[in-house]
Amino acid sequence: MTAEATTEAGGLVDLAALGDDFTRDPYPVYAALRARGPVHRVRIPEGSHAWLVVGYEAGRALLADRRLSKQWANASPALGVTKVSAGTSMLTSDTPDHTRLRRLVAREFTPRRMEQLTPRIQEMTDELLDRMLAAPDRRADLVEALSYPLPMNVICELLGVPFLDRTAFREWSDHAVSAVDVTKRASSTKAMAAYLTGLLRDKRARPGDDLLSALIHTADEDGDRLSADELMGMAWLLLVAGHETTVNLITNGVLNLLTHPDQLALLRADFGLIDSAVEEILRFEGPVETPTYRFTTEPIDVGGTVIPGGGELVLVAMSDANRDPARYPDAARFDITRDARGHIAFGHGIHYCLGAPLARIEAKVALRSLLERCPELRLAADSAALGWRTGILMRGPLSLPVTW
Repeated sequence: MTAEATTEAGGLVDLAALGDDFTRDPYPVYAALRARGPVHRVRIPEGSHAWLVVGYEAGRALLADRRLSKQWANASPALGVTKVSAGTSMLTSDTPDHTRLRRLVAREFTPRRMEQLTPRIQEMTDELLDRMLAAPDRRADLVEALSYPLPMNVICELLGVPFLDRTAFREWSDHAVSAVDVTKRASSTKAMAAYLTGLLRDKRARPGDDLLSALIHTADEDGDRLSADELMGMAWLLLVAGHETTVNLITNGVLNLLTHPDQLALLRADFGLIDSAVEEILRFEGPVETPTYRFTTEPIDVGGTVIPGGGELVLVAMSDANRDPARYPDAARFDITRDARGHIAFGHGIHYCLGAPLARIEAKVALRSLLERCPELRLAADSAALGWRTGILMRGPLSLPVTW
């Protein structure tokens, strides 16, 4: 089915009706919509109505538009949308609250501090690959063997959460960011909030030399510190966003390299291209399809279409923006030698991803180490048959069978 086939009377495009085909490959649908204009009224897979913005220029501009609010209090009750996080964080705040919250944590996430984690990230990667390569049948699900455990181990160690129930947490996190079932999403959000309440209580009683303890006990030069609700929101943001995006970045990177053997050969011949390769992966198949929700606080004219005020839901199709040929010539081609700078895979404006430096480092270490140690790595399944994350927030395969 196509966007045209699912356009209802009144111009509503039912993305939910496109099913698995859209989940696996949304790009043709987005491109068809972009050819018709930058703004479209849609029904998203989660069931809500939204204004979808496609194309690079319009999308990038709206990501930085202060007339769009991240605060759930500004959402129209008529939307019927459910908050997918606990507490108050940068992800659910506007200026000036966002500025204050970001200032309190930004010093922990400078590129220099993240670079200092590289040796430990390399050590974790080597340990995971040791276990993976010990498989007697030389087969593995890369998500289970590397893409998921590496970012989870890194963020847990950074936050000082050594005894996290990984199985339960993974289920909660997956449902919170990918479930189309609103009831399942809400129950997972509630369960994770209860878990984080206990975690923060334990950290207050027994602080350690870790980021979570620092966020609880450290104040800035004005004596400002995070409230209990803000600590909950920050713990949620760091634990969920701190691993979910990187899981998909690594998985998408390996998938696209294995399905573009010419590009894989280029990288194997010159690992000096690793930085460029990661940026092209972010552009071509970024881990976030659309960002977390934004709500209108006043009418916004986008390319001649006025999106009403009053808390309307607006989604920017970042996956489409990064494949807009008006910004990137031959945009549908995966090319690790391309200058992919300017992509919006990590967002744009004040909500640009704070963890971007860490995600880039993890992806570079994971991809290079995997390819160096597995010279004959290849897919062990038909790429067209892979199952993908549902919803339009996170983008990545649920599993990635490989052999070597």
